[in-house]
Amino acid sequence: MDKLFNPEIINLTQYIFFTGKGGVGKTSTACATAVTLADNGKKVLLVSTDPASNLQDVFGVELNNKGTSIKEVPNLEIVNLDPEEAAREYREYVLAPYKGKLPKSVIDNMEEQLSGSCTVEIAAFNEFSSFITDKSIKKKYDHIIFDTAPTGHTLRMLQLPSAWSNFISESTHGASCLGQLSGLEDKKEMYKEAVHTLSNKEITTLILVSRPEYSPLKEAERASLELKDIGISNQILVINGVLKEDNENDEISSSLYYRQQSALKNLPEHLKNLEAYAIPLRSYNVTGIDNVRLLLKKDIKKEDNNKLKKEPLKGVKSLIEDLYLSKKKVIFLMGKGGVGKTTLAATIAMGLSEKGTKVHLATTDPAAHLKFVINEENNNLTLSKIDERIELKKYREEVLKKAGENMSEDDIAYIEEDLRSPCTQEIAVFRAFADIVAKAENEVVVIDTAPTGHTLLLLASTQSYNKEISRSEGDIPQSVLKLLPRLKNEKETEVIIVTLPEATPVYEAERLQKDLKRSGINNKWWIVNSSLLAANTKSDFLKLKAKSEIQWINKVNQISLGNFAVIPWNSGELKGVNLKKLIK
Repeated sequence: MDKLFNPEIINLTQYIFFTGKGGVGKTSTACATAVTLADNGKKVLLVSTDPASNLQDVFGVELNNKGTSIKEVPNLEIVNLDPEEAAREYREYVLAPYKGKLPKSVIDNMEEQLSGSCTVEIAAFNEFSSFITDKSIKKKYDHIIFDTAPTGHTLRMLQLPSAWSNFISESTHGASCLGQLSGLEDKKEMYKEAVHTLSNKEITTLILVSRPEYSPLKEAERASLELKDIGISNQILVINGVLKEDNENDEISSSLYYRQQSALKNLPEHLKNLEAYAIPLRSYNVTGIDNVRLLLKKDIKKEDNNKLKKEPLKGVKSLIEDLYLSKKKVIFLMGKGGVGKTTLAATIAMGLSEKGTKVHLATTDPAAHLKFVINEENNNLTLSKIDERIELKKYREEVLKKAGENMSEDDIAYIEEDLRSPCTQEIAVFRAFADIVAKAENEVVVIDTAPTGHTLLLLASTQSYNKEISRSEGDIPQSVLKLLPRLKNEKETEVIIVTLPEATPVYEAERLQKDLKRSGINNKWWIVNSSLLAANTKSDFLKLKAKSEIQWINKVNQISLGNFAVIPWNSGELKGVNLKKLIK
């Protein structure tokens, strides 16, 4: 990939949206694009709606939702919207007409339905729609840049007729995220105009940001196809963090280079049709105006002066020992896709089984590669897989069959879109998930993912899943009835949060922990995976990169109260006996 991303020579439209998986560098790229264009004399407005945004750290100034001028960049103004606060205000707005008129249990039900990621995204879209449709803003700025674009799922929901009904107060169909749009009737025309602007390729460009790795590239392809399906086709691909050359004197640098090159050579088919650009891997954190300006230009040798607040760093062996001594029966690993949950679940399962504990290891990983990760005989360890596609298909069929008995075509269309939401996927695997957790009666269960706190609260408050089960089967399985109390029992259950030593993954993991606390689920341990700092690199460039991880490892140390393990970046393929390398 030879073409470097340089906004000075690319013909960019007035509206520019950045999208991509968490931690790929959306915010850094959006900021660098905004500064570059402003330095070239363009009037630029940068709007962030990313809940994990660290724009204030990037620019070193206090930001607000009204607009802040940046002294060092005279043509740049920044608006930092807080989608969590927007979602809170939106929930109050939607629920206000029902309070005092409906029972508290119904209000609690509705409130939890409006607490998921879909609602946060819609509330954010509500906030920045005004920036898309405001004629004075269009006239004032040459470029309006959005750090984080709405997903195809959200945009399809905005276009559905039933989204503008009183769906939230009438529906009992049991899907996951009901009626997020029910309070927005008065803004229907503004949304229609905003969606039209997004799909107008003459004035809007969508920039898909990824890393040169398999998981983020597949996510970029999925997002690209979703958005293309609803008419947003003016897309370009930016691959961030490309190592420029192989360092033959360092095994880690060589392995990283060849792993990236393999991902780029095997680019997902759809992405091959997009105009693609690269941003080289930088050794420094992209904070401060100087570093933002440099991101799209060159690397600098700038050593991070942060010091580790806890040394020596613990490995996963300490975590396994604690799980063994505390006799935990149910162990979940949670975190965003691509952080290494499956490999680490296998490592923990193997470590416990070698202590003589009977362990059942289960995955919902669509790649189902646990059987490749665990490839040796172990009498204390059994494996299983939940096939999300099969469980989701069954759940959709059950819900739509019931809905088809008494709902209009418009409402059914809404339900079909609702069933595409991330929360629905979690609920769909709930039956198989509950059955596996029930094995904890006789052995330790390790699972490489779990429903989020929001989904568990939703299930607890509405019992929507239980209602669907009782309708279709006539009774509620004991495994389902016992699951939520078991998950809330900290003597029995441990949730391990997995993250990477970078800004966005750590912020997202912190929000995940807060979500779990809301639902009464304990989290003690964290794992910081793929750390260059913990690896023995000889590359001067990667040593600088490694030192930039220190502030995020210190942040995890603070959040976890010192209960965290650090896994080195590993150059080899981790499976079978090689997993034992991590248990040290």
